[in-house]
Amino acid sequence: MEFRDVSVDNHQQTEMDESIDDLRQILQHRFGLSSFRSGQASVIERVIRGKNVAAVFPTGGGKSLCYQLPSQLFSGTTIVVSPLIALMKDQCDALASRGINAVRLDSSMSTTDFAAAAADIREGRTKLLYVAPERFFNERFLAMMGSLEVSLFAVDEAHCISQWGHNFRPDYLKLAEIAGSLSAERILALTATATPSVLDDIRNAFCIAEEDAIRTQFFRPNLHLKSTLVDADNQYPTLLSRLQQRPRGSTLVYVTLQRTAEEIASRLTEDGFDATAYHAGMTAEQREQIQHDFIASSDGIVVATIAFGMGIDKPDIRYVYHYNPAKSLEAYAQEIGRAGRDNEQATCEILLSVDDRTVLENFAYGNTPSRHGVGRLIDLIKDQHEQFHISHHKLSYETDIRILVVRTLLTYLELDGYLKATSPRYDTYKIKPLVTSRVILDHYRGEERDFCAGVLSNLTKGRSWFMLNTVLAAKRLGVDRQRVVRTIDQMNEQCWLEVKVSDLVHGYRKLRPIDNAKTLADELHERLTTRESSEVHRLDEFFNLAMADSCQPQQLSQHFGELTETCGQCTSCRGDGPWKIPEAGPRSIGSSALTAVENVSAEYPDRLVQPRDQARFLCGLTSPAFTRARLSRHPSFGICDRIPFSDVLEQVVRHFNR
Repeated sequence: MEFRDVSVDNHQQTEMDESIDDLRQILQHRFGLSSFRSGQASVIERVIRGKNVAAVFPTGGGKSLCYQLPSQLFSGTTIVVSPLIALMKDQCDALASRGINAVRLDSSMSTTDFAAAAADIREGRTKLLYVAPERFFNERFLAMMGSLEVSLFAVDEAHCISQWGHNFRPDYLKLAEIAGSLSAERILALTATATPSVLDDIRNAFCIAEEDAIRTQFFRPNLHLKSTLVDADNQYPTLLSRLQQRPRGSTLVYVTLQRTAEEIASRLTEDGFDATAYHAGMTAEQREQIQHDFIASSDGIVVATIAFGMGIDKPDIRYVYHYNPAKSLEAYAQEIGRAGRDNEQATCEILLSVDDRTVLENFAYGNTPSRHGVGRLIDLIKDQHEQFHISHHKLSYETDIRILVVRTLLTYLELDGYLKATSPRYDTYKIKPLVTSRVILDHYRGEERDFCAGVLSNLTKGRSWFMLNTVLAAKRLGVDRQRVVRTIDQMNEQCWLEVKVSDLVHGYRKLRPIDNAKTLADELHERLTTRESSEVHRLDEFFNLAMADSCQPQQLSQHFGELTETCGQCTSCRGDGPWKIPEAGPRSIGSSALTAVENVSAEYPDRLVQPRDQARFLCGLTSPAFTRARLSRHPSFGICDRIPFSDVLEQVVRHFNR
C-alpha cells in the first residue's frame, strides 16, 4: 500500500519544529489541559512530522487528543474512522464547547443535518470529520471524499483489523486501501487492546515502523481487581450484598443477555436501588437518554450488555461488576477500563458462576456455519460474471450464514487473491419530493432538462416515499448509472428532494477462477472452525484470570505483552483465591429433546438438514434461515440452551446415525 509522500524540505521542517514547540500552548488554550498524558506527546510529534503511527493506550488513556490536536494544525481534513456513534457524538459536542468545529456523518442523522455537515467539510469550515467504517460503502460519500485533502486518516478501535483478534471486523481490512485511495498524508491507528501479535497486524496493514508504535502502561493501579466464585442461586444475592455493603458510587453491571439486563435491573429497583437496563434492543433515543442520565448521576447503576460504555467519558465510575463473564481478556480490559478514570480507587469484581460459561461458549459455536452453507456460498460466487454486484444480506439468507461471517468469508476470498472489491452501490433510492417537479425542471434547460425529466419519470410511488431503481433507470435512459446518481444528489443538495438509500450491493471483480470449489470450501470452513476454537480459548483465558491463581493485574498485563510487579490488592494477592471450578462431565439432553428435534426436522426438512443445524436449534442459536422461517419462535427452540453445544451436537449426531 502506497501513501502520499510527505517528505519535507528545510523550510517545512522549521515550521514543524515551531509547531511542536507550540503544542503545550495549543493544549492549554484550545483544549483547556495543562499537560500531556503518558505517550500523547510522542504520538502527536510523530504525526505532525508526517509519520504513520500506532497508539496503544489503555481505555481512558487519552487517545482522542492524538488526532484532535494535530487536526488544528493541518491545512486539510482529519478523518476519524470509528464504529462508535456514541463516541462521535460525545466528542463532537465536547469539541464544540471548546470552540472547535467537528462533524460526524452517521446513520442517526437527519437528511438536513447530514447535508449541512457535508457542506461544512467540503467548503473547509470544519477540519475534523468522524465517520463509521460502513460509510465508505456509500458511493455518494466516496465521491465527496475524493475532492478533499486528507491530512490525517485516524482509525479508532484499530484492533478490529486483525482477523485473529477478539473483535475482528472484515471491513477494517479495507481501511488501509481506502486511506491510500484518498491520498491520506499520514495514518494514525489507535486501540486500547492490542496483544503483541495484533499490534503486528496493525503495523503491517498501515505501514507503521516499529519505532512509531507507541504503547503506554496498560494497567492502572487504582483499579482493584476481585473475583468471587458463586453458584447460580447465590449470584444475585452476592451482587445485592456488594451494593449494600460498599459506599454508593456510579456502577456498571455487565451481563451477557438482554433479558438478564432487564431482569437484574428490575430486581435491584425492587430492592431499593435506582438501576436501569441498557442493551441493543432499545431504541437509539432510549439508549442516549440512559447514557445522559448515567453520566450526570453520582451513584447511578446501569445493568448492561456490552452495548454500553464504548466511547462514554465518565471519570468517576467507582464499580464495575461482571455478573456474567466477559467473552475475552480484551473485552474485560475495555470494560474495567471505564472505571476510575479520575485516578481514584475503583473496584472491579467478577461474580463467577460456572453455569454462565455455556451461554458464551455456545455463542461462539453459533457463528460457525455448516460446511454445506460455505459450499453454497462458494458456488454462488463462482457462478457470477467477471465483474458483479451482490447483496451480502441475500448471500446470508441463501446460505444460512450470519451476515458478519458472510463478510468474513468474502474477505478471505479477497486475501487469497480470488476477488477484488470494487465500489459498492445502493440500487434503490427512496425519494420524498419537497417541491413540485415543475419547480425542479424550471432550473434546467435543453438536454439536461429532458434528462432530469426522464429521471423523475422513473420514480414509482410507494406508501409514503417514491422509489427509484437506479440500475433500471440508467438502462432505460441509456446512460451510465453514475449520471443518474449525480442528478439525484444535485436535487438533494438543493433541498428539492429528501433522499434515503437502500438495497446495498457490494461490487467485486474476479482475479482468478475458483477451479476446485469443494477444496476451497473445505479450507474456508476449516478456517472458521479454527476461529471458533480461538473464541473458546479466549473464554478459557478469562476464566483462568477469574480463578485468581496468581496476581490478576500481573496476569492481565502479561497477556498484553507487559511485565509488572504483583499488585498486593487483588483476590489472589490478598489470599482469598484461587477458586476451583468443579469439573463438569458430559450432560445428557434427554430423549424429549431428541424427539422434539426429530419432529421439527420433519416439519422443516429444508431448514434442519445437518446435525449442526439441529444442535443450533436445540441450543437456541439463531441463523438467517431460522429467522426467516420463524423457527426461533418455536416452543422447542432453545430447550437445551444451558447445555454445552459440543455435548448437544455429539448426542444429535449419535442419535441420527443409529
